[in-house]
Amino acid sequence: MNDFLENAGNVGIGLVIIFVILVVGAFVFSKLTRYDDAKEIEKGNEAAGLYMGSKLLGLCIIVGMVSFSSDSWVSMLIWSGIGIVILCLVYIIFDFLTPRFKVCDQIAQGNMAVAQLLRSIIIGVSIVIGTFLM
Repeated sequence: MNDFLENAGNVGIGLVIIFVILVVGAFVFSKLTRYDDAKEIEKGNEAAGLYMGSKLLGLCIIVGMVSFSSDSWVSMLIWSGIGIVILCLVYIIFDFLTPRFKVCDQIAQGNMAVAQLLRSIIIGVSIVIGTFLM
């Protein structure tokens, strides 16, 4: 019974940590965009929803991989924070490397092709980051 309670406690702590990381990540990501994520999603902008969902999925991938190899909650939080920073840098670099169009402007206009491209990049980079941080 003690093992069950300990495992249940660990699951509870893990859920709180992932929730905190996702809230912080969503906040940080929304500050990087030149449009209001929540308003765009509320208006039905599928590109904005896909893009935000991809960023959060990327964070989940990183946190999942980091939690597998972390021996403490503090270590998991630190490495997950580093993952958020790296994902932000990937966005900034991608936006810089595409001078013909601005990523934020395209997403705000509902350009699904750009959203799909960013989704693939974010998920791929998240797997690589998670592997490095393991």
